[in-house]
Amino acid sequence: MTEGMVYLVGAGPGDWRLLTLRGKELLEKADTVVTDHLADPQLLRFARRDAEIIYVGKTTDHHTLRQEEINALLVKLGQDGKTVVRLKGGDPLVFGRGSEEGAALHAAGVPFEIVPGISSTIAAPAYAGIPVTDRAFASSFAVITGHEDPAKGHSSIHWEHLATAVDTLVFVMGVRNLPNITEKLLRYGRAPETPVALIRWGTRRDQTTLVSTLAKVADDAARAKLTPPAVCIIGDVVKRRQELRWFDTQPLFGLTIGVTRTSPQAFSLTRILEEKGAASLEIPAIRLEAPADGYAGLDAAISRLFDYNWLVFTSANGVDHFFARLHQAGCDSRALGQVKLAVIGPSTANALETYGLRADVMPKSDYRGESLADALIETLPAGAKVLLVRAEKARAVLPDRLTEAGAAVTIAAAYRTVPALENKETLVKLLKEKKLDLLTCTSSSTVLALIQLLGPDRNLLKNVGLACIGPITAQACHDEGLTPALVADTYTSQGLAKKIQEWRLANHEVQ
Repeated sequence: MTEGMVYLVGAGPGDWRLLTLRGKELLEKADTVVTDHLADPQLLRFARRDAEIIYVGKTTDHHTLRQEEINALLVKLGQDGKTVVRLKGGDPLVFGRGSEEGAALHAAGVPFEIVPGISSTIAAPAYAGIPVTDRAFASSFAVITGHEDPAKGHSSIHWEHLATAVDTLVFVMGVRNLPNITEKLLRYGRAPETPVALIRWGTRRDQTTLVSTLAKVADDAARAKLTPPAVCIIGDVVKRRQELRWFDTQPLFGLTIGVTRTSPQAFSLTRILEEKGAASLEIPAIRLEAPADGYAGLDAAISRLFDYNWLVFTSANGVDHFFARLHQAGCDSRALGQVKLAVIGPSTANALETYGLRADVMPKSDYRGESLADALIETLPAGAKVLLVRAEKARAVLPDRLTEAGAAVTIAAAYRTVPALENKETLVKLLKEKKLDLLTCTSSSTVLALIQLLGPDRNLLKNVGLACIGPITAQACHDEGLTPALVADTYTSQGLAKKIQEWRLANHEVQ
């Protein structure tokens, strides 16, 4: 039997990009991932497609599994010969109960490794612009649990010393116990006017920060209905927030944007929006499938590539599906020979470059069929043979214009888009609860899929602003009786993000 191995991996404080390289490496090879409530689900992108995912998250009022059951699960998986990543929020050993899991594995003779993670105790303050130490304000800091093990029967915190012996106090899991914490610190000499910051969901795009004083923070938190998880920072270092604040001042911070692209493409737009501070939720409205009649047409075109003068792509998806079929035929890019290449815009050009090829023609701006047709017509020789690789259903403007110019156009369907019915429930729920500020629409097919997904609930789209990547997509909205909130001037992900930022500046009420 293969010997199992369990890795206790710190998932970091919330922002998935703060995972360590070692953590990513282990996720990529794990057979099983046992994940936590505080571990960002986006980390599971790094897991193998066939990896088993087991959620064992615990919240204040609900435990999927008790800690003893989690320990037993890890032991069993290890004994079954699995390579296991136990993904734990923050650092496994900073109030993460990693020591209990490691001890259980040790007792059972299951090998394990502890992989440190960035703790929320230092990351959340940093994302709020608060240093835990500072030459002017603090030479020491302490990390304290605000929720001790009730089984102990007594507190092991020496409040009489803690209150004044350490400059900065960092409490975790202490929101519900704030009245008791502040009462103890005040009783043992901490000044009532001591600055305090509560940081909820630190490092995430929905991070909120409440600044108060030791005397008032419990009441202020109750008034604000602030709930766990939150980190509490007590000390003069909180005064640094105004000059070091950087995360929650980003241009799109506070906006929640639904990204409706297919999963592979959604990530690129999500990253751009998150870099500007938005919370991005991936809710693909469409899936890509093989054309209804299969790949016979595309495969036939590939078998006689030497017949064509030009190969034209109107999407990155078309590029990827074309080369997948080319490789399926036992060929690679050398099969293109002297064929020239044209693309509709930068995203498609970038996809082409991943196969070591550069486009000969791309519109200089206005990345749509009309512009690509204009650019091609300038260079096409009389009687040119053009292979157009695109979605099964698409606008006729490009092939029609090329045909009128004298080209012989062969259309090869590389894929078709269908509504992603598996995401309907999530989309409806978010729209009904008005959790989204904007919903991106990056193609006409996305708009039509949204209408199909929602069906009788289509009126829910009035609860959200529609952000369109260009005028063709915007027209699809208008055709369905919908009015876009914004339309990008440059028809790319970057152009859409830029337009969203301009819209945000003009809509200060969205905070």
